[in-house]
Amino acid sequence: MEKKDLRKELKVSAIENGTVIDHIPSKSVFQVIKILNLTEYQNQLLIATNLDSQKMGKKGIIKVSNKFFKSDEINKISLVAPTATLIIIKDFEVIEKKKVEVPGYAENIVKCFNPNCITNNEDIATKFTVIDKKDLKLRCHYCEKITARDNISFR
Repeated sequence: MEKKDLRKELKVSAIENGTVIDHIPSKSVFQVIKILNLTEYQNQLLIATNLDSQKMGKKGIIKVSNKFFKSDEINKISLVAPTATLIIIKDFEVIEKKKVEVPGYAENIVKCFNPNCITNNEDIATKFTVIDKKDLKLRCHYCEKITARDNISFR
């Protein structure tokens, strides 16, 4: 068999229980790890970036053993990686597969970029309306300033 006929594959061990976050834009993989506090995670964590993808060109994937994400964590993922797919694994079987969805509303997830906003000066939960899901723009409930994808920082 000629070398060019060989199929290239990434072989990574399956997880028994946990979540696979697939179809992450390659540039967002480490941001997803950071916002989910996975740098401190004590169970098996498999990370790959710049993988070939028919849908995306290049993608990233994160496999997290023994972790099932809560809705606020899934909302964080959707704000950073709106193309991501969550795959729930139990006993080595795929139980559920779903695309993340950017929520219409985000509460206590994102910081307001306006330094004068009350949420940055008092102990008040942030509240944002998502006014553009495609280009990701959030309007602060309190100061009405628009936070764009490039300015987002998480609480």
